[in-house]
Amino acid sequence: METTRNDVIFELLKRRIMKGYLSDDLLLNLKNITNANISLISKKCLHLGENQITWRPSKESWNIQEVLSHLNSYSAYYHQIFIDKIKNTKYKNIKEHFVPSPLGRSAWKSMKLGRLNNIKRKFRAPKNFNPTYSLDLIDDAAVTNFIESQQELIKILDDAEHVNLKKIKVPISISKIVRLRLGDALMFVIYHNERHIQQVSNILEHPNFPKKK
Repeated sequence: METTRNDVIFELLKRRIMKGYLSDDLLLNLKNITNANISLISKKCLHLGENQITWRPSKESWNIQEVLSHLNSYSAYYHQIFIDKIKNTKYKNIKEHFVPSPLGRSAWKSMKLGRLNNIKRKFRAPKNFNPTYSLDLIDDAAVTNFIESQQELIKILDDAEHVNLKKIKVPISISKIVRLRLGDALMFVIYHNERHIQQVSNILEHPNFPKKK
């Protein structure tokens, strides 16, 4: 049977879509990750003692308070941008499929955990988001503020269902010039959250993790 030019074009378009995601499925997956993060921190960290939340596995490692303070600093930057962009966008034409940009895919893929929930690549956080360098980032209410910020993120994901995830562009934290598609930016932030919550989980499961005083 002869293959027509239209068949070839259709197959190319089909492959392009397959490289992307159903928008509803993507947002649902991101909500599930966020809810899992909220659940773990709520169950495991709300009642930790000062000696536990500030305990570090090694001299170079962050403690739980620093990890959550780091995530809260990212939330303080990205969440308001997400809210403003979604609220004020003219791109209300919802698309069934979201296809990441090459830059966006590279950004969130570098944050994504491996199949065994392992951290595949380590990165040094920018100094203005690193509690080791910027001590003013350390949040005395890091646990409760993290939970609240993630509940806000769930609302952001709900609102993102009603806009075009590709057309809205979000400036990244390290360069206002570089912009990601909204879908890519949401994946980057949430995979980054998941990565660090796994770090918290690893601290809690450490054999030398102290008992509450």
